[in-house]
Amino acid sequence: MRQKLQGGQFRWLNEQLYTTAGDNALSLMRKNPELYDKYHEGFREQTKGWPLKPVDMAVAWLKSRPPNWKVADLGCGDATLATAVPQNVHSFDLISTVPGVIACNMSNLPLQKETIDVAVFCLSLMGTDYGEFLEEAARVLTQTGWIWIAEVQSRFVDASGRSVLKEFIAAVTQLGFTLKKQDASNSHFLLLQFQGKKGRSPGPYLLQWPGLRACQYKKR
Repeated sequence: MRQKLQGGQFRWLNEQLYTTAGDNALSLMRKNPELYDKYHEGFREQTKGWPLKPVDMAVAWLKSRPPNWKVADLGCGDATLATAVPQNVHSFDLISTVPGVIACNMSNLPLQKETIDVAVFCLSLMGTDYGEFLEEAARVLTQTGWIWIAEVQSRFVDASGRSVLKEFIAAVTQLGFTLKKQDASNSHFLLLQFQGKKGRSPGPYLLQWPGLRACQYKKR
């Protein structure tokens, strides 16, 4: 029974975070910080059976990259990435529950422009204004910096069953990035890697971002 109650609360929290703007999500968590831990407890329960977790793939990718890179982990959770890779990782999320995590709205990062080599979004493009997170990532990334994304594949299919993935990729490329890798081989999530082009605009941007479906988790 306790597990069912926890699962129900997690699904409610999940819906709130996916269907509201970043400022509202930040306000919700600041007013009720205990909800953050409950969300991540539910998330770990929901994903414990996944054969491979996105954060593990992010770790493997970063270990193959220059150790002097500066990384922004956007939606870092318990900051697993920062403890597992050789690079200097700036960890951001709605609430800080472990040392080194900075609490903020990811559309307004406390970073100077063009100071980061890679922005990691590991199942963290949540909220109706997720495009602003990517635009902010473009601001803080170096000219040829990277955007590394892992997202649940079903998020890129709208209510009518139409894929919006091409529209999503097109919007990111309008930020001045080139798609370098698209990997849908995993049964649960999609990987996308973009690299910035020299001379790209630092913004501001006036882009139309496709709506992404809220991530739906099964009842347990």
